[in-house]
Order: sequence, then C-alpha cells, then structure tokens
Amino acid sequence: MPLIQVNATPQGPCLGGTSWPLVPVLCNALRQPGPVMIMIHGFKFQPDHPTCCPHRHILSLDPRVQCRKAISWPRALGIGQGAKDEGLGIAFGWSARGTIWQAYSQAALAGRALADLLQAIHRIDPNRPVHVLAHSLGARVVLRALGTPGLPPTAVQRVILLSAAEFSIEADRALNSDAGRKTEFISITSRENDLFDFLLERLIRAPRQGDRALGFGLPPGANTLNLQLDNLQTRVALRRAGIPIGAARARICHWSTYLQPGVFDFYRAILREPHVWPLIRLKGLAPDEAEPRWARLRRWEMPEMPLPMGRKASS
Repeated sequence: MPLIQVNATPQGPCLGGTSWPLVPVLCNALRQPGPVMIMIHGFKFQPDHPTCCPHRHILSLDPRVQCRKAISWPRALGIGQGAKDEGLGIAFGWSARGTIWQAYSQAALAGRALADLLQAIHRIDPNRPVHVLAHSLGARVVLRALGTPGLPPTAVQRVILLSAAEFSIEADRALNSDAGRKTEFISITSRENDLFDFLLERLIRAPRQGDRALGFGLPPGANTLNLQLDNLQTRVALRRAGIPIGAARARICHWSTYLQPGVFDFYRAILREPHVWPLIRLKGLAPDEAEPRWARLRRWEMPEMPLPMGRKASS
C-alpha cells in the first residue's frame, strides 16, 4: 500500500474512497519502511468532485485527467515504484473550491485535520520521518497544522512550500510553535507567481496591517530557506550540484514550481536524502535576496545553458 487517500472533514481526517477507519489502515501502511510523504493540493480541487478531484489528478499514481498540469506527484517523489524503502505516500485532500475567500477559510479548517493526522502518525511510529509537499493554499493548510498547540516537536521533518498562498504572519506562528521550531521549511518561489501573490494581498484581508504574501519568502532563520526557481544564479547552482532545472518559460504562471522540468528530481532528492542535502548546503544554492516583484515582467531573459547530455529531467 504505497499511497493512501486522506481527506479533511469536519470530523477530522478520514480515508478517501472507503468507509474503513483511518488508524488501522495507517498502522498497516506504516509497516513499509521509508519516509512518509504527505502531499497537499491548492485552490480549486475538492475530493470526489466529478472533474476536480485531486485523487484523480496530481495526487494520483495514475492521473485520469487530460491536462498538462496532471502529473503524478506521488510517482515523481518515488512512490509506487516498488522499492522496499519507498515509504508511504499520503494524498491529503480538502475542500478548496468556491471563492478564494471560502477556500482560504477552508484551508484553516483543513489544517486542524492535518494536525490530527500528524498526531496519529506520531503515535503509531514516533521515529518515522514525515515530510510535507504543499502547493498554493495547501501551504496555509500545513502552516496552520504546524501551529496547532500540542503537536509533537518531531511531527514533521521537512516542509516544501510551492508558490505558497499565505501571509508571513501565519508562517511566523508556525515557525514559533513547538513543532515548527524543529521543522525545516523550504519555500520554493518564482517571480512567475507575482500576479497571484499580488491578488492574494488585494483580495484577502491580511491578518496584520502591511503583511506580505510569502512570495517574498519565509522569515530568515536557521530552519528556513527561500529558493527562487526562476533566478539564473539559483539554476546555475543547482546544475553544478547535479540537479538541472529547466528554464522558466512563462512570465506569469502559478504552477511552474511543480511543472518545470527537473523540479521533482530536486524535491525527491531533498526529501528522500536530507542527510545528503542538509539545509546548510541548500542555503548555499540560494542568492542572499529574492528579486523584487514584477522583475520577470521587466527584464529580458538571459540565455540558458542546455541541460547536460544524458540526463533525463523529470516531469
């Protein structure tokens, strides 16, 4: 059982696609050695929706949707390959449809269900490494979960936020929680997402006056890293480290942080081999400061070096 579906409900986390109780299935699934990979979608998805169910889309081993964005996150992270130590993938679904205001509110509620799931995993196997990969409003889900009082300090080892749709104060709360202080946070940004950050700041009332979206990065700290994927210096550093990332092609795109060729090679490596990719090494790949908002719209792209011959980039 390399992948299970878990959905956020008002009653807490529940298995998707079945009426079986969650905990016994988790106990059985956690017999598989290896890390737990929790994957969280963003806006516009909803479990069991006829066309927008995440479990038939990006969170599926075999997406059944004809769409360029429907790539399998689990397979890209090494789940479902049959390896003895591949671990357990958890596709975490939540109700993210409706208006942006409704989805933003639902993300906070889904965070409570995720916290309960993390508690359950910790009770069953407290020494199991748990990682989270979240896109867009999924970042709000995981940040809310990690800010939940009583969550064990070792509940999550690493979090990767892709184009996070959240404000910096929520990141502050998570980072200053008992669990957050022990978690490594890696925020993957791109100036391609500037329009969506701008709209978030205009449509959602910030929790505190003047707060900015996380497109400008997480607060600096020993356990935080901000990596701007469309920055040439970052891509050159990743290429030299053996993980080439394809050139950013769009000026505006909310999905490039998981669609660019090579990005899942990177995410898979840093989640499956954190000892090879400690945060101090990753920090050496990132420029000191992110480029300013709208920089991508104002500059001409510099020429890209071709990917090394013989290396196949992941989709």
